[in-house]
Amino acid sequence: MARKDTAADAANPGRLKQIALTYKMTRRADKKIGLVLAAVGIVTFGVFLAIGFLIGHPVYLGILGLLLAFLASAIVFGRRAERAAFGQMEGQPGAAAAVLDNVGRGWTTTPAVAMNRSQDVVHRAVGKAGIVLVAEGNPNRVKSLLAAEKKKMNRIVADVPVHDLIVGTGEGQVELKKLRTSMLKLPRVLSGPQVTATNDRLRAMGDLMSNMPLPKGPMPKGMKLPKGGPKAR
Repeated sequence: MARKDTAADAANPGRLKQIALTYKMTRRADKKIGLVLAAVGIVTFGVFLAIGFLIGHPVYLGILGLLLAFLASAIVFGRRAERAAFGQMEGQPGAAAAVLDNVGRGWTTTPAVAMNRSQDVVHRAVGKAGIVLVAEGNPNRVKSLLAAEKKKMNRIVADVPVHDLIVGTGEGQVELKKLRTSMLKLPRVLSGPQVTATNDRLRAMGDLMSNMPLPKGPMPKGMKLPKGGPKAR
């Protein structure tokens, strides 16, 4: 029992430190975060306290208002922190892959299944909606990457629907912050066993970095091997 209490005590400072770090990072992009959180908390508490005086139970409603004020501030903080994080990730290489890793249970993500020398990348996610190819980079260049990868998918798993999305802010593109929502809105057409079978077939096929020889000469500046790439022998 003592060990559990010690572990819980050790975890609390870690959580508080993480919250403080998140707040500092959010404040860099959202200067008004402190004022907004304070306003939300005060207004929520004030409304419930006023109702408490009106009905003759200021103490009970005051306590309830305090709890709800904390909850409301936490919700607002979470949303604004997420918005700030997406704002900082926007346009950064690999940002879409980071979002795909957090889509949710039931999705298997493989980053950088297709890539060119300009570091335009196509990532792949497999779930009950089928196969989703997500491209990030120059819109004109990634279209050819997407077309080639989609053709490959249709040849390997012809019975599975293949969707393609381009991350960006232009017409016909999906904003990074809306990528997860867009994927979750896709109709679910595969069962669990079908998703597993699809992943097995794609895994057997291998990905770009496993099957394609690396170009001769130095690698493009800043290029990184994706997770799951070839290991040194």
